[in-house]
Amino acid sequence: MLYGIVAASTAFLLAAVLAALLRMPAQRIGLLDRRWQRPVPVVGGVAVVLATCAVAAVGNRAGFAPLGDGVGALVCAAVAVAGLGLIADLRRVKMRFLVGGTAIAATCVVPYGETGLVVGVLAVGWIVFVAVGFRALDHADALAGTVGVVTAFGSGAVAAAEVLDGLAVLLSVLAAALTGFLMHNWPPARVALGSCGSLFTGFLLASTTVFARAGGDPVSGAGVLFSLAAVAGADVVLVLLSRRLAGRPLLRRGPDHLAHRLRRLGLTPHGAVVILAVAAFSAVVVGVLVHVGWVVQSAVLWVAGGALVIVVGLLCVPVYGPRRSASPQVTTQLRVRNG
Repeated sequence: MLYGIVAASTAFLLAAVLAALLRMPAQRIGLLDRRWQRPVPVVGGVAVVLATCAVAAVGNRAGFAPLGDGVGALVCAAVAVAGLGLIADLRRVKMRFLVGGTAIAATCVVPYGETGLVVGVLAVGWIVFVAVGFRALDHADALAGTVGVVTAFGSGAVAAAEVLDGLAVLLSVLAAALTGFLMHNWPPARVALGSCGSLFTGFLLASTTVFARAGGDPVSGAGVLFSLAAVAGADVVLVLLSRRLAGRPLLRRGPDHLAHRLRRLGLTPHGAVVILAVAAFSAVVVGVLVHVGWVVQSAVLWVAGGALVIVVGLLCVPVYGPRRSASPQVTTQLRVRNG
């Protein structure tokens, strides 16, 4: 217990200090996220990864909080995914490469001996989905980090219920590192999480929960996994449906995510983050209670229903401007070609 408090405090301070120290070098080398209203250094993810892995490695080596069999490989896979995300932060990388690399990493960490082949393959898909979902959540200041903290505590509670103490400490360290990063990321952000940190966070949260639930009832496990990542999943579904219905490319960036739509409804940046954090907390609580058996499995249906209502409701919020008409020169050329 004492080590867990010390580890979390260390991760919090380390992430906060690293994020501050790496900010200026990132600006000099152009490691910036230009999707935002202003260029923001994307070194927050590097700080979170370094703080989480350093504290976890010290605890494992010193014997205070052994990670346990298979967890070390899981952390290494998460670091590899973070490295892929860092490459995406430095230069443009197509989504299929990010998805493919994350899928390979997920394939290496799923415990097929306990899940079975079919459930294991589904678990790989889920890990990739959550990792990409957290990357998508990094569309607004503090959103991905806040939802990550809430989810980390929920996943840690699931691990603790399964007496996986090392895994629980790892997740508490991740939550503390994300909290330290949020000191620089709360609106208006001075540092962003980037693909490095968001993919690392989503991958680690999803894979640790799969690891903790391995060997249990697949139906109940699916409900728990869904509840823990309900906000990230709702954002992905909302964006895909919105772009599909509007006839827009699915992978082209746009102001059509959860926080964007809440801002359209008049919420402030802080208000949008708080609303989504409360939604994530509510879903996580349901997932944890279902896991420990304090509520019936059908309670997950309330989470699914709430997510569906949010997605359908926010689909009605207009976010796309009118399509640009072709220039007179292009129009004339088309008319000539068409006779």
